Amino acid sequence: MKNINLNNQEGYWETNYTNKPKMFGLTPSFAAEEALKVFKKKNISSIVELGSGLGRDTIFFAKNNIKVEALDYSNAAINSIKKKIKEFNLSEFVSAKVFDVRKKLPFEKNTVQGIFSHMLYCMALKNSEVKNLNNEILRVLEKGGVNIYTVRNFEDGDYKNGIHIEDESYQNDGFIINFFSKEKIKELLVGFSNIKIDRFNEGNFPRKLFIVQNQKK
Repeated sequence: MKNINLNNQEGYWETNYTNKPKMFGLTPSFAAEEALKVFKKKNISSIVELGSGLGRDTIFFAKNNIKVEALDYSNAAINSIKKKIKEFNLSEFVSAKVFDVRKKLPFEKNTVQGIFSHMLYCMALKNSEVKNLNNEILRVLEKGGVNIYTVRNFEDGDYKNGIHIEDESYQNDGFIINFFSKEKIKELLVGFSNIKIDRFNEGNFPRKLFIVQNQKK
């Protein structure tokens, strides 16, 4: 087994984001569409998006009157979002900056209404780093605040393919993915109540994912 190193992944993402500006398409993800329903239902008007990528979901939320603070550790991704902010005149709704989610989140305790991340939890993070991130999310969310995230699951075609890194992580085509079972998701529920866990598919492959909706107790 090899050690997971997020730094080694940065080059892959920078190259792909730079060379493939439409890498994940321009339309919002199914996860973002589902998350918007929850945010609207719970009167959440401001969120943090972790691992925002090229901003397809960021812009979708903003166009639906949700203020978004977008964080991603790729300079190319954040630059892409900043261009979209200008293009769609969304400076009142979106801010974006480079940030490494392995660090303490740059928000005070109990100050964030909602958090959204699409496939961030299943990137090149050790299980211990995922738990630390989840604990940080718990810290910054206000009571009753919502955390919605997606992860690729054990039914995904890439699970147990490629190079085994450690835990449930495998490397395919240069990218490291940390796969999740429902049991692994439930281990992250300390301090949260689960609203819903659903399965969905994305892309032509397709990727097999869970969407998880949690609320801070």
